[in-house]
Amino acid sequence: MIELVLGGARSGKSRYAETRAVESGLPVVYVATAEAGDAEMRERIARHRLDRPAGWVTVEEPLDLAGTLRAAAADRCILVDCLTLWLSNALFDSRGNLRADHYYRHRDALCETLSSVRRRVVMVSNEVGYGVVAADPATRRFVDEAGFLHQRLAEICDRVTLVAAGLPLVLKSA
Repeated sequence: MIELVLGGARSGKSRYAETRAVESGLPVVYVATAEAGDAEMRERIARHRLDRPAGWVTVEEPLDLAGTLRAAAADRCILVDCLTLWLSNALFDSRGNLRADHYYRHRDALCETLSSVRRRVVMVSNEVGYGVVAADPATRRFVDEAGFLHQRLAEICDRVTLVAAGLPLVLKSA
């Protein structure tokens, strides 16, 4: 079963996804996509590492989600947190330059892998399309690509859940 968990910042989506991973009854592989670009992000990553259950295996992979999913053992639940950080890593280089073709290759590989993989996967992503239209082209492109990614993943996933104020709303169920 593959599940996509969407929500805004601090909506409770990660906590909900972690609960879903535990409920699977399988050992959990936590795939972290964040990269520490500044002091605040380094602190955030360190705090998240400490908060995870001791028995969980953490894989820090900012880009190759398809390869990580293919390499994971079938008797594990893979929890990916989060797809919007991964999107940013793939869509822009370290200087903020757009690299759309690079992203499309990684996106297509992820979707192909998810369509064929026989694993329990829970993916977390920020729903960023609820705000005002961004003032700059790069942010508009990011919001557009996130929305297109979510639509494509929703077609593949067995379950799609939106979390707001800590409350899950199942949008799609197998």
